[in-house]
Amino acid sequence: MRIVGKIIKWFAALVVLAVAALAGWLYFAPPALIRVGSGYAAKIVCSNVFVAGRDAGQVLADDVQAPGHPLLRLMSVSVDKEAGTVRAGLFGVFGRGLAVAHEGAGCTTVPDGDLAAARLGAVPAAPAANKDALWPEGDKVEPSQAPGINAILDDAALAGPGVRAVVVVQNGRIVGERYAEGFSAETPLLGWSMTKTVTAAIIGTLVGDGRMAVDKTGLRDAWKGDGRAAISLADLMAMSSGLEFNEDYGDVTDVTRMLYLEPDMAGFAGGKPLAGEVGKVFSYSSGTTVLLSRLWQDAVADPAKALAWPRERLFGPLGMSSAILEVDARGTFAGSSYMYATAHDWARFGQFLLQDGVWNGTRILPEGYVRWMREKAPAATHGEYGRGQLWLQGPEGGTPVGQNPDTGFDLPADTFWMQGHDGQTVAIAPSANLVVVRLGLTPSKLHYKPQAMLAALIGAMR
Repeated sequence: MRIVGKIIKWFAALVVLAVAALAGWLYFAPPALIRVGSGYAAKIVCSNVFVAGRDAGQVLADDVQAPGHPLLRLMSVSVDKEAGTVRAGLFGVFGRGLAVAHEGAGCTTVPDGDLAAARLGAVPAAPAANKDALWPEGDKVEPSQAPGINAILDDAALAGPGVRAVVVVQNGRIVGERYAEGFSAETPLLGWSMTKTVTAAIIGTLVGDGRMAVDKTGLRDAWKGDGRAAISLADLMAMSSGLEFNEDYGDVTDVTRMLYLEPDMAGFAGGKPLAGEVGKVFSYSSGTTVLLSRLWQDAVADPAKALAWPRERLFGPLGMSSAILEVDARGTFAGSSYMYATAHDWARFGQFLLQDGVWNGTRILPEGYVRWMREKAPAATHGEYGRGQLWLQGPEGGTPVGQNPDTGFDLPADTFWMQGHDGQTVAIAPSANLVVVRLGLTPSKLHYKPQAMLAALIGAMR
């Protein structure tokens, strides 16, 4: 019996040592997947607490844990509102995710833990809209009393699972809107890849100033000694740079590594080699849009002026007072993915594109620039993608690329789309003088089709 007791004690000691070793490994050298998960949890909670004013526990449960990777269900977060930081980790310990809030500039993931390098100065706010004036001049809404529109907005199947906001704009006025419980017209919501189209518009303001040109090549010094020197601004805009980039969000890929493990996102994306012929191969890439952000910021030259540029030249004139573009840990706008704005402000931006880059009679984007954005990207052989970081309506009323292929929706041929992860869309139908914003938390596995709601609305308005 003594021998058995000794064996049990030795076995227990070995188990304790193994657990301690495992814990030490996870703490000091956590695998990339755990670091991505903790970085993601910290970032999403940070933005929703400090930008959207939501409860941290609710965001963790609803936005991070419920729809995501099973690993995310084991994440815990701690919020320090005084310091403006959020820390996250597996069981609250492993992975050491960190995000920091900036005054007027949302939150930043800090994968290297260097808070001093990641902090920004305050970014000036855009002027607030006049709440007493009708949208879009202000935020007052006199919705349509048309029963057909109301019935469509109240149809859960058409609005889709996880919907948080729907805004319908016809002839330049909001004619209907709906918000899920806990959300309102004042809640800033994440657009994910709809941010890409905003980045294209920001570039348009610099093209109009003569500071950028879409045909310019030799964009980065590090590219000038190889084939990447041939990449033009237009190639990046049309997702046809030829640069290697894996956009799969399943595990640790280029896109998740860039967003959650790299303090310098543009440096990471810009360091990728060519994987295809420049201008000839379509490859959807958030990395190329972050590169576009770095390029336009460099074109402004002064870092402080670059941080203020979106609000001074785009958001301010449009009255998008809630719009916040977030930056990486080295001050580059994460223009591929991270813009928060209220549904009213996303609708303003959609209306701005419908009006060809003109607002209140003032031309903000160059003549013909929005039309160029809507031209089919030459290399986009699979589905329809525009030259300017947006999606075009597919043939026969089918869905744009990035969603499950389908046909049979009765939609105008000139419809184009801003689209983002988890069901974010702004549909713009110029011939119907219609903009429809739909925001929510709707994973692609649910196969929701925003085209059905758009088609129903167009039918009700005829």
